[in-house]
Amino acid sequence: MTERVVHHGARGLVTPEEADALWAVLTADGTVPAVAGPFTHRPSPARAGYVLVGCRVVTAVQVGGDRWRVPEAQVREAAAELNAVRMDRRDLVRVGPFRASQGPAYDEETRMRWRRRVADELAEPAGPGRTAGRPTHLAGIDWRRVLVERDRAGTRTWWLPRTVVRLLDAAEHAETRWLRAEAIGEGDVAGGPAATASSPAARQNVGADGGPAPRFAGTVSPPDPVEQGVSQLSEEATAPPRPYGKELEGRRYSVLSREPGITERVAGWLCAVCLRVPAAVLDHCHEHGYVRAPVCQSCNTRERPDHLYATDARVTDRCLRLFRTDAETWLRHWHRCTGCRARTVLPLPHLAAWTAFIACRSLRPTHRTPGGRKPCGALRVSWTGSQNTPRACLLTVMVDFCPSGEHRILARVPYREAVRLFHDWLAETAPAVAAAAGPDRVDGLPTQPRPVVVDTSGDGLALF
Repeated sequence: MTERVVHHGARGLVTPEEADALWAVLTADGTVPAVAGPFTHRPSPARAGYVLVGCRVVTAVQVGGDRWRVPEAQVREAAAELNAVRMDRRDLVRVGPFRASQGPAYDEETRMRWRRRVADELAEPAGPGRTAGRPTHLAGIDWRRVLVERDRAGTRTWWLPRTVVRLLDAAEHAETRWLRAEAIGEGDVAGGPAATASSPAARQNVGADGGPAPRFAGTVSPPDPVEQGVSQLSEEATAPPRPYGKELEGRRYSVLSREPGITERVAGWLCAVCLRVPAAVLDHCHEHGYVRAPVCQSCNTRERPDHLYATDARVTDRCLRLFRTDAETWLRHWHRCTGCRARTVLPLPHLAAWTAFIACRSLRPTHRTPGGRKPCGALRVSWTGSQNTPRACLLTVMVDFCPSGEHRILARVPYREAVRLFHDWLAETAPAVAAAAGPDRVDGLPTQPRPVVVDTSGDGLALF
């Protein structure tokens, strides 16, 4: 397909319809499916002052009446960023349904809040009775083309590739920063002169040709202290996320989560695990109550045990990265909890998953398939008792959905034996993490750790 190039004036502004045509051509070969018409269809239409596509806020300029233009260069940059993303359709993250959120309703016209939109749209009955005007895309991404619906025992769940989840989280973060800067009075979060021209103050200075109104020399005003304070606040609100150090080490989540402004403070850090996208939540240990680090939604979902019941977890393919390819990264993250680091152990659900996946790996049967031998069924682990009563705590590793109906129980491992095996494996796999842990750091630990929270993946539970 021949690429369509359009230019309007020296500033390179195009109409939303022309931007749609250009977007369709530029994103045709990307691995992440892009939707047609993101610049003329909701959410975030051009008349809102911006259009959200991929991870970028493309700003809009009003050139007179209801005529809006967007910078062609920003459209190309957004398309290039989306095309550079490589998506693994097998690496899935559950996106619903979860327990109903009690948060504020989103704005249909501007705010994305993509999890709420996905839940609301998928919860509607299919057919002609659907609500008219429901948005069909999110940030220019055709998420329905990669949505996976699973139905097990009458329970339907929705899943999206982890790459798409990260893209949508980053887009939502970029939109929040842009709107925050707009409210303060600054217009540029995405960058570029056209971005500044889209701010409320600058729109009043747009010339008849779409360019800025002329400025006159010799009219320099003295600096206003109020404006300087606003400018400094805007810079803090729109500054790029910074790497996380140990600023929150040893803090209790129950106290920190109630501090004013903590949400904005968390958004100022990069995810402490992947180091690629802004953080969105405070990950914390549900047994000891200590904050681990600020992480993105995707990493927060990756590390969460897949609970079936209060004391039952399914050991899924995500453990391949948690305990093998990226083991040292995740072990260091889990041991950011003061309690886990002092006791050189993992929270009980994670220790149970490790025991099933690593310690009992040789016990899991395999079956012959056309592509070679594959592990049998689905691995599951349950436990009785808790880490507070280690003598009575027992981990039971089993296999569900075996084709032959066999291999129900693979092993029963006492908690203390699982801890001993984990200590040996930790020293071999991540010696630096093992060296930083130990019983000499038990000062200040709670005498009664908090009980394990069964499911923190629901909308409104993963946040504060």
